[in-house]
Amino acid sequence: MNAFVQYIESYLTSNLTPGAAGNMFWVFVYILLVFVGLSVAVICMNWLERKILAHMQVRLGPMRVGPHGLLQPFADALKLLLKEDIMPAEADSVIFWAAPFIVVLAAFTTFVVVPFGPQHAITDMNIGILFMLGVSSLSVLGIVMAGWASNSHYPLIGALRSSAQMVSYEVAMGLAVVSAILMTSLNATGTGTLSMIGIVEAQKAQGEWFIFKFFPLGLVSFAIFAIAMVAETNRAPFDLAEAESELTAGFHTEYSGFRWSLFFLAEYSAMIAVSSIAVTLWLGGWLRPFPNLLSGPRWDTFFSYFPGATFLALAAICFFNVARMPKHPYFRIQTVGLAGFGGFLAFIGLVLFIPAVSFRVQDIFWFSAKVAAFMYLYIWYRGTFPRYRFDQLMKIGWKVLLPVGLGVLILTAGVALFQQNLWRP
Repeated sequence: MNAFVQYIESYLTSNLTPGAAGNMFWVFVYILLVFVGLSVAVICMNWLERKILAHMQVRLGPMRVGPHGLLQPFADALKLLLKEDIMPAEADSVIFWAAPFIVVLAAFTTFVVVPFGPQHAITDMNIGILFMLGVSSLSVLGIVMAGWASNSHYPLIGALRSSAQMVSYEVAMGLAVVSAILMTSLNATGTGTLSMIGIVEAQKAQGEWFIFKFFPLGLVSFAIFAIAMVAETNRAPFDLAEAESELTAGFHTEYSGFRWSLFFLAEYSAMIAVSSIAVTLWLGGWLRPFPNLLSGPRWDTFFSYFPGATFLALAAICFFNVARMPKHPYFRIQTVGLAGFGGFLAFIGLVLFIPAVSFRVQDIFWFSAKVAAFMYLYIWYRGTFPRYRFDQLMKIGWKVLLPVGLGVLILTAGVALFQQNLWRP
């Protein structure tokens, strides 16, 4: 028993990820935390997307189930679990069953190498970015399987169209990623890295996020990736996978109940995954704003207050809306529930002011805040832009993003080579 306790405690003093340290207990803990965290994030996104779109369109959104509709995602999940799960009579049952699980596994497996902090990752691979891009691409296989196994024309056409869209934009996305990787080679040794943690450390060592590197080349490569990742995840304005007016509901037309919810879970998980790649490659990953310019104990202390202050601000918004609630018996449950939720947020905020806790969660907070900004952009795009036609979508991918991505890659390589020569004596 003492040996097991020592085995657990040994990692707490390590500066490595659990996978690199070879500690299987903490690997399991991190996997569990990532799985639970992603599931909670999808639940939150479900509610936030409805409420944000509602406010953009000057309406209320979910209000009936729980205070301000906070329990609506749980009601939806319960409905999907209890809903009859129908399989077409002529469908290939094995492939029909396996397709949604492949899509979910591809989305979740990419988080094996996502660095929420210098030690807050399941493991660190020396080919981490290739692993993420390769595994995330496997979701195309699940989509094609889902459309083919349904034994219906509409899902098959939708699956082929979705796969063509995802494969096309992966090309431009890959070129943008290579441009960012080239920037990591600007050091005394002239060697770059494919490690996700190494890419963030390279930005810290160079004192500059890669979105500002070789301006405007870093910004353009980031913009290419940002556009491609929206198309890669089948989100508006590239959401042709679920163009109800054209192909019923695309590749998942014949799916219902729990199996349909897996596609829903995979879509939001993939959104978080590609946002994590963008944050890691161009926005400094877990680094706080201006870590080199605003360095020192005083600045570290100042930025350590941000996690707690953020939750206290969210709690203040809840209490403000509680005060604005109509004083009517019908709104009593809404008022009490929202006040309780605000109190819960305030409690978390106060806990985050504890120095030991604040020190531990700072990296995760800044990483999550940057990813949250991308998730808000996903919602903003959906409420703003009309859907592209398929020919327009393919034209942007092959005639705009691909040549621009190639040009940016060549220019980035040239500038990096020029600066690399300056390092040599």
